[in-house]
Amino acid sequence: MGIGPDELGRLFDAHAAALVLYARQWRDGHGAEDAVQEAFIALALQSRTPDRPAAWLHRVVRNAALSARRGARRRRDREGRAGRSEADPWFRTVDDRLDAREAVARLAELDDDAREAVTARIWGGLTFEEIAALQGCSTAAAHRRYRAGLARLQERLERPCPSTDPTT
Repeated sequence: MGIGPDELGRLFDAHAAALVLYARQWRDGHGAEDAVQEAFIALALQSRTPDRPAAWLHRVVRNAALSARRGARRRRDREGRAGRSEADPWFRTVDDRLDAREAVARLAELDDDAREAVTARIWGGLTFEEIAALQGCSTAAAHRRYRAGLARLQERLERPCPSTDPTT
């Protein structure tokens, strides 16, 4: 017997938003949403609900997002070799307020392992054991990555903003 629509809907309501945020560390906008959609389709095809559905969904989203990112990278490389150059524009605004864009930008500066641990723990609600299973490392390593990521975020968010006043 498969997973019923009510159970699938409950799991979607409980986890979809956090999963989209989790997927955004590898995919932008619709790509992140596509990875989450793929995960829920895969869940619907399961014969029974996994023992730890949040951790299972995170694993499937991670795999889908990483696979899509690799495909996008290969496509960009092919296009680049064909004579196109794609530059990633970086925009900085001088603003002393912490807003969502600033937090996302600082989160994007973290290394992949730390960013994944922070987003999975804070927004995904995963335990360190579940994060360790996702990342293929020990629980202690997952905890270290999480703590290091938080420390780097705090350091970057608390430093003074660059001044636009040429006299300072």
